[in-house]
Amino acid sequence: MFIERSWRSLKHEDVYLKHYTDGREAKAGIAAWITFYNERRLHQALGYRTPMTVWRAGAASEAVDMLDNAAALPPSPQPQTKRLAA
Repeated sequence: MFIERSWRSLKHEDVYLKHYTDGREAKAGIAAWITFYNERRLHQALGYRTPMTVWRAGAASEAVDMLDNAAALPPSPQPQTKRLAA
């Protein structure tokens, strides 16, 4: 859900408004928006703090780090399951 909300914000607050004409312009504009989103934009879910403020304060340590628990992850590629006929 978080990722979907981030993409929606990016599209509506930046991409749709600026109508980038090429890849270089889009890359620079989106990078600037991501910096704004992480370092200057206040987030209600974070107590009206920025994500970087929360991360620097150590709240990110509560998140699950997939690399720390890599042994619990399924191997890649995962086997295909057979679909039963209806």
